[in-house]
Amino acid sequence: MRPAILDPLFSPVATLPGVGPKLADLIARVTGREDADDCRVVDLLFQAPASIIDRRNRPGIALAPQGAIVTIEGRVDRHQPPPRGKPNMPYRVFLHDDTGELALTFFRVKGNWLEKALPLDETIMVSGKVDWFNGRPSMVHPDFMVKASEAADLPLVEPVYPLTSGLSPKVLRKAIEGAVSRLQELPEWVGPTLTQRQGFASAAESFRSLHDPRDAADVDARSPARRRLAYDEFLAGQVSLALVRQRLRKVPGRPVRPTGELADRIRSALPFSLTGSQQAAIADILKDMAGEDRMLRLLQGDVGAGKTLVALMAMAAAIEGGGQAVLMAPTEILARQHHATISKLAGAAGISVEVLTGRTKGRERDGILERITSGEAQIIIGTHALFQDAVNYRNLVLAVVDEQHRFGVHQRLRLTAKGISPHMLVMTATPIPRTLVLAAFGDMDVSKLTEKPAGRKPIQTVTIPTERTGDIVSRLRTALAEGKKAYWICPLVEESDVSDLMSAEERYAVLAKEFGPDVGLVHGRMAGAEKDAVMAAFKAGDIRLLVATTVVEVGVDVPDATIMVIEHAERFGLAQLHQLRGRVGRGAEASTCILLYKGPLSETGHARLSILRDSEDGFLIAEEDLKLRGEGELLGTRQSGTPGFRIANLEAHSDLLEIARKDASYLLDKDPDLTSERGRNVRVLLYLHRRDEAVRFLGAG
Repeated sequence: MRPAILDPLFSPVATLPGVGPKLADLIARVTGREDADDCRVVDLLFQAPASIIDRRNRPGIALAPQGAIVTIEGRVDRHQPPPRGKPNMPYRVFLHDDTGELALTFFRVKGNWLEKALPLDETIMVSGKVDWFNGRPSMVHPDFMVKASEAADLPLVEPVYPLTSGLSPKVLRKAIEGAVSRLQELPEWVGPTLTQRQGFASAAESFRSLHDPRDAADVDARSPARRRLAYDEFLAGQVSLALVRQRLRKVPGRPVRPTGELADRIRSALPFSLTGSQQAAIADILKDMAGEDRMLRLLQGDVGAGKTLVALMAMAAAIEGGGQAVLMAPTEILARQHHATISKLAGAAGISVEVLTGRTKGRERDGILERITSGEAQIIIGTHALFQDAVNYRNLVLAVVDEQHRFGVHQRLRLTAKGISPHMLVMTATPIPRTLVLAAFGDMDVSKLTEKPAGRKPIQTVTIPTERTGDIVSRLRTALAEGKKAYWICPLVEESDVSDLMSAEERYAVLAKEFGPDVGLVHGRMAGAEKDAVMAAFKAGDIRLLVATTVVEVGVDVPDATIMVIEHAERFGLAQLHQLRGRVGRGAEASTCILLYKGPLSETGHARLSILRDSEDGFLIAEEDLKLRGEGELLGTRQSGTPGFRIANLEAHSDLLEIARKDASYLLDKDPDLTSERGRNVRVLLYLHRRDEAVRFLGAG
């Protein structure tokens, strides 16, 4: 049960004074909630101001700088309403101080409210932005106007919040003030030693300071209030991850005792030897699997670093120990591709491999399910279909999950809920910076593959402005005539009125005129079977140029494709560009990646494309991407299972993340059910951060 002290904060946002259904929808949009029903008062507390307006600047009319927000005290001289019949003309009110004259300008004025608000000869204070035109200053629709006698009501420093269209700053500020007024003193969930060492104020006090900044330093990410609240957010996240881990660990692992026989057969069937980091990762995995605890390991390897082979060695160990292994991929294309790669090598060792996806139907499906139940199927590769109720494993010992960021903590728990407690190995080709690994996967040990397999040549990367697209097309003509294969990636599926980006369908039409039947098109809106058919034709060489959206980003393997053109490269994230580039350079031939960009580029755009041009190190690229774009965007979208922090910022607060991780682990070691006084307070923190899921594990464990 959520503690009663939080009830006022979990009322719908529409219960705040002045917030109706329409406004509640806009606030939900600004706070990143699904809809008004899901948006609560507490969401406004976490809406941190981005900057401030400082009205303490009072230079006098003649000295007010162009575009600056200033506060002026002056005497009203005259009103100049628009001429009759011309309501589109502005209404002006002139006032003066000792230095000069200022025109206050208003559009579409109805009634006589201005005469009442700004009577002649009255001394008033106005605040707003000053514009100079032909040597004369004016202020259009001042933010504030009060009589000098009532000037105490004028807020001198105001927070500025991110907005959405239709939501005015004043209205949002009023709603946030309403939310802050509902805040009661909260119990202290941070230990006294840390509170003292970091100089933390209480949580409630920090929320109040956050929304009542006195100067620019107060809205900086490193301000005391922001640091305190960032720590709370990290602590809530790390305790949740640790509880998930604790729950997963409660089901003991089954120690795997491999014989090494199948692994040796696979090794001898390989045309190359394993890299040093592959061998180290396999050793880590086998050590984890031999223990009493379940393995939870993240295997990070750059594109083409040979993760699949490491996974196969782990699966071979599970089979040698008398069990079964599954490999789960995020898409049908990928599952079938893993099947093609793995069954060749597994076949050499006499291991039976099955593939099961949502499209496997009828007799074929029944046969596969039977072989899984009997244990005849030793490695089963597939999509989410692997964990449906109809699938019963004889002895599932290892689950390998590909592309973790498309597969969150909850799916990992669903596996356990089936009463199955396999060791887990999670693979990702998205190199995730260490700070993000801690934040998103705090519950995992990590192995990194840092070398490329022998024989891979570096990929030459060039940046070219879109004006030179014609040159690229003629270079492609020569390359295709020589029997080469190429990808052409576009950011959109179809043309939209809103955007001038080149869509995949449009680009396909243009290139099909040039190259005829040699061109294929694949995008996310196509049916699975259709996509697979085009991919198969590209692999077989019936199509030599594949126009695609980012559906090819993850894992499509066509070793003889050597050219990658990415259109509007400036619109993609660095990590994503790096992923796409990794689709070429997978064979022995030299490959090229062409980044087509539409100028002029921003400074960040320039920096991003140069990092990519100068480096092939995915981990370095990911660190740079984190600096340039922030963690919310790093793994493609905010929905991709990464923690979209509301207050915390990984760059500014990374020192706190490390402390929160240790703190969470210490707390749960001492008090695994959170029943001590501090434990109960941490439960309040979990509810405050909407981590109800995690609290449920306490009861369920």
